[in-house]
Amino acid sequence: MRVIRGSEAARRFLLRKSAFDELELPAIARDVIRRVFGAELDVAGVVDRILRDVKLEGDQAVRRYNREIDGIQHDGALEVSKADIQEAYSHVDEHVVAALRAASERIQAFHAMQLQHSFRTFERDGLGQLVRPLGRVGLYVPGTAVVYPSTVLMTAVPARVAGVAEIVMVTPAGEDASVSPLKLVAADIAGVDRVFRAGGVQGVAAMAYGTESIPAVDKICGPGNIFVTAAKKRLYGEVGIDGVFGPSETVVIADAGADPDLVAADIVAGAEHDHLATAVLITTSESLVAQVSSLVDSRLSTLARHEVARASLDERGGAAIVDSVAEAMDLANEFAPEHLCLHLKDVDTALGMVRNAGGVFAGESSVESIGDYTAGPSHVMPTGGSAAFASPLGVHDFLKVTSVIRMRQELVDSVGPPAAAIARAEGLTGHALSIEARVRGTKR
Repeated sequence: MRVIRGSEAARRFLLRKSAFDELELPAIARDVIRRVFGAELDVAGVVDRILRDVKLEGDQAVRRYNREIDGIQHDGALEVSKADIQEAYSHVDEHVVAALRAASERIQAFHAMQLQHSFRTFERDGLGQLVRPLGRVGLYVPGTAVVYPSTVLMTAVPARVAGVAEIVMVTPAGEDASVSPLKLVAADIAGVDRVFRAGGVQGVAAMAYGTESIPAVDKICGPGNIFVTAAKKRLYGEVGIDGVFGPSETVVIADAGADPDLVAADIVAGAEHDHLATAVLITTSESLVAQVSSLVDSRLSTLARHEVARASLDERGGAAIVDSVAEAMDLANEFAPEHLCLHLKDVDTALGMVRNAGGVFAGESSVESIGDYTAGPSHVMPTGGSAAFASPLGVHDFLKVTSVIRMRQELVDSVGPPAAAIARAEGLTGHALSIEARVRGTKR
């Protein structure tokens, strides 16, 4: 692991431009683009082409891009049948099914506590609020070589808790048009209503515009690759989106008393997500860095995804040595990581310093990896510094609020005149006259 000394050097390292924003497409992706489009296109160009085609051609374009980009040799139904979803249970170990059910229960219990409610205070101040769930939500769930049933749960369960009327899911299929049984079982457990074979940008476009088979949705949620992320950014305003998600980020803050083996475990787990992931230790202890560095090297060799984790640590990882925990917390707040792990003796004081983080894992027992699966909060969290203004996916993402104004005459008489004065100051005399027509004692 590279070692950075001092808060200023650490700040320069941590606040580098996100690798996701400056990503150069690998050669294999460029080859696919040339083959499919017959031209050298950047990410935006690819996204614009696919969005346009799906909007104009519907299912035909979805099938074409499924075939040409994902290699699906299948012209049948885009929707996965209910029978296929039930059949998926026979292909998933019963212990895994039980684990998915247990995770779903904890995710549901946590998100039930987030529910907002309508209120009416008409008699007191003439105001109220209606809270209603979205009508139809679309979930994008990535992955064929690596599948993420946990992401199905972490997006669908909060939507179901919010009371969304219909949840649809699009996801890439394999070359034989099959969708991973793990995804299908998770979708069934989480209460997803319909599942469609549509990967990448074509899947997102289908949910945004609607096709003959795939219904248009009110909001699209879920992570994806750089093309999916660019498509969501492009579609925002035409359809709701939950956020723009880049590579995973883990910042571990540890003091001299931290267990180096557990710190190393969290660093390695953070790095194995993706070769663009960030996994960084910030500590006050020089000796801890030496121990963690050695343990990280030994742990890497045991991973199935050791090449991914090593590439992540070589490019984006490191250990920063600073003078105090307060300095470490300041750096973390500036970086605004997706995951913030606190391996500290005085966790409560550090929690009071947290301003910007997607999720905080307070104490060495609160392992971030459990947060990915069974803790309860959604693991779909803000990245790329957006934790400074955004929140993890939750029930609030699937609710909308309508303000209600219902005023008694006495209240109109009280708040109307200052409102009319402001309206006249703005030059909107029609507004002022409309108000004054309701205020008793006003000359008309």
